[in-house]
Amino acid sequence: MPLPEQVTDTLLMVRPASFGYNAETAANNFFQNEPPHGSDLQVTALTLFDNMVRQLRDCGLRVVVADDSSRPVKPDALFPNNWLATDAQGVVSMFPMYAFSRRHERREEIIELLRTHFEVAGVRDWSGSEADHRFLEGTGSMVMDHANRIIYACLSPRTDAGLVSSFARANGYRAVTFTACDAAGRPVYHTNVLMCVGERFAVVCHAAIKNKEERDTVTGLLRETGHELVEISLDQVQAFAGNMLQVRNITGERLILLSTTALQALTPQQMLQMEKHGRLCSFDVSIIEHVEGGSVRCMLAEIFLPPKAQAFT
Repeated sequence: MPLPEQVTDTLLMVRPASFGYNAETAANNFFQNEPPHGSDLQVTALTLFDNMVRQLRDCGLRVVVADDSSRPVKPDALFPNNWLATDAQGVVSMFPMYAFSRRHERREEIIELLRTHFEVAGVRDWSGSEADHRFLEGTGSMVMDHANRIIYACLSPRTDAGLVSSFARANGYRAVTFTACDAAGRPVYHTNVLMCVGERFAVVCHAAIKNKEERDTVTGLLRETGHELVEISLDQVQAFAGNMLQVRNITGERLILLSTTALQALTPQQMLQMEKHGRLCSFDVSIIEHVEGGSVRCMLAEIFLPPKAQAFT
């Protein structure tokens, strides 16, 4: 069986119906902030969301947009990568979520929408572990090197070591787990805010991985698998500079998707490094970052499912 591709040209996004500050998730997402007084968060988030969808399509990417349902209220619905992942064998995986308020995001209607465009061979639901208070929040918790069959995961209340190992074994990956902390010594809630793995480059915050042996294992593996390392600082992590995604458009051009906040935090040297691996495409999602502590990569669920004939014509 050929190795899976690292990048896709097709993305799923969920258009929010009730975007807002979620105090439950703020318990361990230290990127979240109280919203500005008097702001209409839903209107602003919709404008930024729609602009991002239009820009992605203008870049030559296929974007499937699912509408969030109005009830129950789901302030984080625009982050589908935490509950859903797909693979080239046609499997959709659903994941256990830390916050009770986020578990409503797992919707059969979205799976059915995927079925209309893609060949879905089966659905694997890992959410039963919520009953045991064990969580694994999709490609927020796991940064995957598909080509080399490696999963990188920093452990936190949202990322259970046993579940990482179980998911890796079930899918033929090697699990590499480690601990990571922010500048205040608090656990980083999701791996994809401190690292990104592309085809031939990897962004990683060495300073967040305090244990030298774990740090050497992560960086050593990335180098061994042919990745040019782009090191970012803890301050840049706070600006979402680790929360990016490499994709390819329908003509095969490589793109690196990130927020304007993240782009502005990068140094000229870091940008030069990354531009060797793809065109930098930035999006203004500033209020989303500020209020809900997630950026561009969090808003994108990669679709690797086989497309149905004529699905996008």
